Amino acid sequence: MARWARTFVVVTAMLLVAPVARAAEAVDLLLVLASDVSRSVDAAKFQLQREGYAAAISDPRVLNAIKSRPNSRIAICFVEWSGVSSQKVVIDWTLIDGPQTAQAFGDRLIESPRSFADRTSISGGIEFSVAQFAHAPFTSKRRTIDVSGDGTNNAGRDVTTARDEAVALGITINGLVILSDNPLPWNPEHTNPPGGLANYYRNNVMGGPNAFVMEAKNFNSFGQAIIAKLIAEVASNPMPIRTAQQ
Repeated sequence: MARWARTFVVVTAMLLVAPVARAAEAVDLLLVLASDVSRSVDAAKFQLQREGYAAAISDPRVLNAIKSRPNSRIAICFVEWSGVSSQKVVIDWTLIDGPQTAQAFGDRLIESPRSFADRTSISGGIEFSVAQFAHAPFTSKRRTIDVSGDGTNNAGRDVTTARDEAVALGITINGLVILSDNPLPWNPEHTNPPGGLANYYRNNVMGGPNAFVMEAKNFNSFGQAIIAKLIAEVASNPMPIRTAQQ
């Protein structure tokens, strides 16, 4: 067989077995759920948080909101954060398009071990969450970080700087504050700052058009608050996406 013929056969074989590049699948929302697991969140509160997220994703009201959007699907990445260098992807980008995928996501979340119990670096959590959008295997005009926590930023760089950098990239940051009935005895202003934790999140954490903060009166009401928040996030209007160079 002539050399050119052998080359043709080899190249053809390589093309046949090579994986075909696929365009990123379009979804209605890329959502990072960024959950506080700092040391002020004890074991009981941690479990309530996990169960609240898992139940909320499968709630029929949330699934109906997802189905009402043009693509009828969203993608979620679940992150836990604590101190300056304590952030972890618990569940990487996962498509949610109905009861089965939502239930599977919730089951994985319940079974995953706790990541940290360190200080509270909201800024570190935001920075880590922003980085997750770069490798999402889905595409959307809407990118949102959902930060839940029970205290103020007490580690890492200024939280408003991290917030402003994310907003400049076209990312919306919403907040869910978990109010504490009993302030921490060693640092009461961490969970109960002057003016209230919700006001702190409004001034320092939330950002972008249509951004908002919701309150869970305590950890037991967390699940209902997450349901309301997810519905609002799914229904929100998109904002322009920018790159770091723009």
